[in-house]
Amino acid sequence: MAKRFKVNKDRCIGCGACVQSCDGATRLGQDMKAEIISQEKLGECGGAKVCPFGAIEEIREEKKEK
Repeated sequence: MAKRFKVNKDRCIGCGACVQSCDGATRLGQDMKAEIISQEKLGECGGAKVCPFGAIEEIREEKKEK
């Protein structure tokens, strides 16, 4: 299963580093905070590592017991 990511809006300062380092994966929204537009592309670029401030976080899915 591919990794999934989310933006921690409290940590995002709207610098645009993620947009510049991984074209097509994120954009700055109306609130001038990062928004993920392609999970797949973001994963290819390094995921959470594209944000120098730690605002992009990997979503940790809990395993469901059967």
